[in-house]
Amino acid sequence: MATRSDILKTLNNWLTPENFQDYCPNGLQVEGRGEVNRIVTGVTASQALIDAAVTAGADMVLVHHGYFWKGEPQPVTGMKKARIKKLLAHDINLVAYHLPLDDHPEYGNNRQLAAVLGIVNPRPLSGLLWEGELAEAMPVDVFAGHLTQRLDREPLHVGEGPEAIRRVAWCTGAAQGYLPLAVEAGVDAYISGEVSEPTTHTARECGIHYFGAGHHATERYGVKALGEALAREFGVEHRFIDCDNPV
Repeated sequence: MATRSDILKTLNNWLTPENFQDYCPNGLQVEGRGEVNRIVTGVTASQALIDAAVTAGADMVLVHHGYFWKGEPQPVTGMKKARIKKLLAHDINLVAYHLPLDDHPEYGNNRQLAAVLGIVNPRPLSGLLWEGELAEAMPVDVFAGHLTQRLDREPLHVGEGPEAIRRVAWCTGAAQGYLPLAVEAGVDAYISGEVSEPTTHTARECGIHYFGAGHHATERYGVKALGEALAREFGVEHRFIDCDNPV
């Protein structure tokens, strides 16, 4: 048996949320029972994930995207009420880590995405932006197929660059704004989750391949790795539940 307080202390020690200026509170967001035997992890604390966690008998839900974002309406009504009401009714803890989970050198989304894609020598480039190399250069269409196979999602490819891709930069989620930094670093391709209207023009005019591989698809792996680490540390049960999201 593990306690909520011990798990939170460990998570905070691992992820050091105090070092980040984030858009939401990191750590415990909704308090549930004090004893934790079963943890469910997922990308976003959607109603679908909460419902699945209740069915699984979870004591804690650990996610990358939680609640109480800066700029969102504060009243607990409608969708927000329904989600929180079900968590409280079943005494389930909701714990969320956003930027600290993106950045972590072992469990972070960027580090875990590198492992999934087989990128070698992954390392931070600038802030949350990472860089690394492919074991062997791939033609652009082969690399796009590689992303599709590994992430189970066909990426959106825009831009123009080298015929073969070897050196890449990436940042998971909604990080298309880092594309100019990737251009400055001189990589062959940049991978992120989403795309904006200017992204296409920047990629074309700066001679770089941009792959929008899905916000959800690129951020499945950090929270799963974190849950597995907690299971090893505390001997609790862990289950990752993937609620599909095409974005």
